[in-house]
Amino acid sequence: MLTHRIIPCLDVKAGRVVKGVNFVGLRDAGDPVEIARQYDRQGADELVFLDITASHEDRNIMLDVVRQVAEQCFMPFTVGGGIRTIDDVTALIQAGAEKVSINTAAVTTPDIVKQTAKRFGRCATVVNIDPRRVRVEEFIQRTGREPSSVSKDGRVFEVHTHGGRKPTGLEAVPWAKKVTELGAGEIVLTSMDADGTKDGYDLEITAAVAGAVDVPVVASGGCGSPEHIRLVLTQTGADAALAASIFHYGEYSIPQTKQYLAERGVPVRMDDDLE
Repeated sequence: MLTHRIIPCLDVKAGRVVKGVNFVGLRDAGDPVEIARQYDRQGADELVFLDITASHEDRNIMLDVVRQVAEQCFMPFTVGGGIRTIDDVTALIQAGAEKVSINTAAVTTPDIVKQTAKRFGRCATVVNIDPRRVRVEEFIQRTGREPSSVSKDGRVFEVHTHGGRKPTGLEAVPWAKKVTELGAGEIVLTSMDADGTKDGYDLEITAAVAGAVDVPVVASGGCGSPEHIRLVLTQTGADAALAASIFHYGEYSIPQTKQYLAERGVPVRMDDDLE
């Protein structure tokens, strides 16, 4: 039986792990290397490391932090933020990342997804999609076209880049299909509306994207409890759940979360020697 992955996410700014609400109001959560070690000891299935201001600040990702985390952790490790060229991707892989997560560059230079998949394989090629619900009128005014679909509350799931700062005119589901055609082997889907709220994942957009592509989808944004993880894994078709706040601030541990899921019939990897 295939197991669902539980993935802590380290949003890093200026060398520190931070967490906010709706991509703003960031507060410090600690040292990325130490936090990564803790998650490795607890038995996290993977780790995602995002340098969340690298694209906005037009700088390269912090390779030294990536190297330190890779040297001290044995779990699979995905890194994103500030990736602009295939050379950036190569540098991250050489620094120890098993996968790279491309967001802004996938929109501005879609060929980078194809290049990454060709050089390092689809399994190493992750595209992070950050949708936000926007009013239909606003979307039409900016793009000059009608949306292909709307949410249950009459909004458009529009993709944003540069750490959620820039609307792109792209709709989340068609964009997810496009990047998988280009070579993405996995999608990390982060709801900007749910991010940091701890009110639960956006089940609607997660189900829509997971149902539209044939690659694993990692649900992200809004986790406030293990029950939220159970819901997104059992109701949307998501393959994995990413969370930050509930783990960073000690509300729940990885073993506690996995135990909760296992007791409710959700298949997860359990290790007898988890701390």
